[in-house]
Amino acid sequence: MKKYFELLAQCPLFAGIDPQELPQMLDCLGGQVVELPKGDAVFLEGDPAQYVGVVLSGAVQIVREDYYGNRSVLTVVSPGGLFAEAFACAGLDTLPVSAFAVQASTVLLLDCRKVLTGCSNACPFHNRLARNLLQGIAQKNLILTRKIRFMSQKTTKEKLMAYLLDQAKQNGSPEFVIPYDRQALADFLGVERSAMSAEIGKLKRAGRIETTGSYFRILKPGTEEE
Repeated sequence: MKKYFELLAQCPLFAGIDPQELPQMLDCLGGQVVELPKGDAVFLEGDPAQYVGVVLSGAVQIVREDYYGNRSVLTVVSPGGLFAEAFACAGLDTLPVSAFAVQASTVLLLDCRKVLTGCSNACPFHNRLARNLLQGIAQKNLILTRKIRFMSQKTTKEKLMAYLLDQAKQNGSPEFVIPYDRQALADFLGVERSAMSAEIGKLKRAGRIETTGSYFRILKPGTEEE
C-alpha cells in the first residue's frame, strides 16, 4: 500500500492531509485494497451503497443499464480519481450503477460511514475528509452538467462535436486523447456506435477532424491536409 501514498496525497479526497497521517487514516477508515482483472466488477447495481472508491492503478468505468439492458457510460475514473461517493453519501440502500475495471486495476475502498463520522479516537482528519468529499461531489455535478449539454444536442453529429470541442477547450489544444474507446464514447453520448462512427467518417472526409483510436485533432474548415 505504501507505494500508492504519493498518488493518494494528490487525490482530492486527501487534499490538505499530511502524508504521514495516511497509514493511520486508512486503518481508521477500514481501507480495503482490491486487485481487479480487466472486465471484473468493482460492484454491481443493487449492491449496498456503502463504499467510496479510489482508483490506484488502471481505470474504472461507471455504467448504468436501463430496463431493456441498454448501457450508458457515466464516466471513466483514472488513477487518483474517486467514484461512488455521491451514492454512498446520499443515504441510498443500494447502488443504481455498476463499476467495472476497463483494464487490470487496483482500487481502494473506504467505508463512507467512517469517512463522514468521527471515531472514538477523535482523529483530527475526519472533518477535513468530509469537506473534501463534499467539494468533490460538487465538482462532479459540474461535470454532469457538461454531459447534459452534450446529450441535449439534437443530432449525433452535434453531440459528438460538442464533446470534442469541449475536450479541445479543456486541454487547451486542438490535439487531445479522450478516455474512451469508440463503444464507450457512444455509450457516454447516448448514441448508436454505428451512427457515431459514420459521423466521424464524414467529419474526417470534410476536413473537420483527424482521429486514430482515442486520439483526435480538431481542424478548422479549409485546413484539411493532403
